Amino acid sequence: MPALNVPILIVGGGGCGLTTSLLLSNLGIDHLLVERHVTTSHLPKAHYLNQRTMEIFRQHGLAEEIYAVGTPMPLMGKVRWCTTLGGQDALDARTFQTIDAFGGGELARTYLKDSPGPSSNYPQVRLEPLLRRHAEARAPGRVLFNHELRHFTQDTEGITATVIDDKRGKTLTVRSQFLVAADGGKTVGPQLGVQMQGPTNLGRILSSHVTADLSAWWDETCLITWFINPEGGGVFGSGAMVPMGPTWGRHSEEWVIHCSVAPDDPERYDEVAVIPRLRALLKLPTLEIKVHKVSDWALDAVLADRYQVGRVLLAGDAAHRHPPTTGLGLNTAIQDAHNLAWKLAAVIRGQADPALLATYEQERRPIGMRNVDWALFTATNHAVLDAGMGFPPLHSATVRRAHFELFFADTPMGATRRARAAEVMATQRTEFQAHDLEIGFAYAAGALLPDGSAPPARDPMGGRYVPTTRPGHRLPHAWLHHAGARQSTHDLVGQRGGFVLITGAAGESWRAAADAAARTLDISLDTVVIGTAHTTDIGNEWAAVCGITPTGAVLVRPDNHVAWRCQADSPDPQGELLQALRAVLAR
Repeated sequence: MPALNVPILIVGGGGCGLTTSLLLSNLGIDHLLVERHVTTSHLPKAHYLNQRTMEIFRQHGLAEEIYAVGTPMPLMGKVRWCTTLGGQDALDARTFQTIDAFGGGELARTYLKDSPGPSSNYPQVRLEPLLRRHAEARAPGRVLFNHELRHFTQDTEGITATVIDDKRGKTLTVRSQFLVAADGGKTVGPQLGVQMQGPTNLGRILSSHVTADLSAWWDETCLITWFINPEGGGVFGSGAMVPMGPTWGRHSEEWVIHCSVAPDDPERYDEVAVIPRLRALLKLPTLEIKVHKVSDWALDAVLADRYQVGRVLLAGDAAHRHPPTTGLGLNTAIQDAHNLAWKLAAVIRGQADPALLATYEQERRPIGMRNVDWALFTATNHAVLDAGMGFPPLHSATVRRAHFELFFADTPMGATRRARAAEVMATQRTEFQAHDLEIGFAYAAGALLPDGSAPPARDPMGGRYVPTTRPGHRLPHAWLHHAGARQSTHDLVGQRGGFVLITGAAGESWRAAADAAARTLDISLDTVVIGTAHTTDIGNEWAAVCGITPTGAVLVRPDNHVAWRCQADSPDPQGELLQALRAVLAR
């Protein structure tokens, strides 16, 4: 059988691989995705979709569909810590603390000011089928499940891969220019000798995906409930619980419960034995529970030593694996795809030198490192919460119960313990209010041209975001009235992978410069002049964050990161812009 020739081969049909596929389709780039499993994941994995991810989905025509089926913000804007859901004991169904999370409650004004896309929540077990449906529709016949990569080689011209159609037992030879490894690090990276660096097996987590009617006990304003009780000990010893939908709030049909488990526990996969465990945890002894899946997994915090090996580029879990705290795994993976897709498209089209692809690792690996470190930090901080509430993890259940009684006692010392706990629990905002970490990350070097300015100071606790058009940063969001409609500055960059030059009301000279640069380099480059009848600055939001004079200009990449800016007028706008674009495109 002759080889199938495609520009890009994607290995892996999870959230990262499917997102890469549908982004490439929008960019007009032919590709093939192969996934060894028959279906998308049936495990209860990630669920929180942060604002940066929702901005990407907004750009590529997915956000509204996800908002329509995902958790409404009033039902996901808090997290809490409590002892149990039910029970008749004096310590049962007691709440330690509730805090705002993910842009809900008091956070809403800030989150909505800084982004056109609110956070969302849609479990990966439901999100992946949605992504697959879009990927298949946008690339008919190019998304192949039940197809396994068995072997590949690369040479100076491309990749030759052997793919097995497991259903038909047929062999397919695929020839591509590049390979995107989105396979979770299972095949491609190990074959290339890529090392995952960092601590592994920090613990084992048991995840139980179940159906149960908890409408009589659930606080529907909370997305995550953490349990701390005398029997289970601290947070990870007792567990955490998240609604899985498809109905949200107290009437959610499905749930996932995570808790630590001994690696040698003989019953950890037993779907019958897990039911009494869950009933005991929740203190609901007669609760009817249907178990869908029980799985256990290792708590790792690892980063690939390389994101690129020749013509192979690693993304998602193949490049970084995180503890689940802060919800950074899937979000970082989707943002990897966003960074990589436009660069692959520019190279395939001949608009950029292949050296542009080296900027993928240059930009994304430091973000992967930061996010792995952050997830590990927020995971281990749960032990600080236990200590801050005065709950010694190594003591007997009897001693722990005595501490719980002191905590809830209607005494001056009880009030002091609760006040201390509130202060300590506020430190976990690093997990649930990581606004700057989620949208304020920036690339220090890569497909950009620094302008010598200093970056804004970052909040070490990850919360306070400072918008800036400094090169390498995400374009600040501001509402405009553009082309007859209310649009975000993010909407100026569409799905097709072009650049946008934003200038002020006195910057008309940049339009001619942009037109000339686009012709010279054969690229798509639109010019938007803000402050004219065609494009107005609603509420002067853009003026407050643009960082340029009315004669300056900001060059925005296809992934809505700033590539270059000229803060005031230029004596040679055409030459300066052309030089910047050549640098960004490695030309």
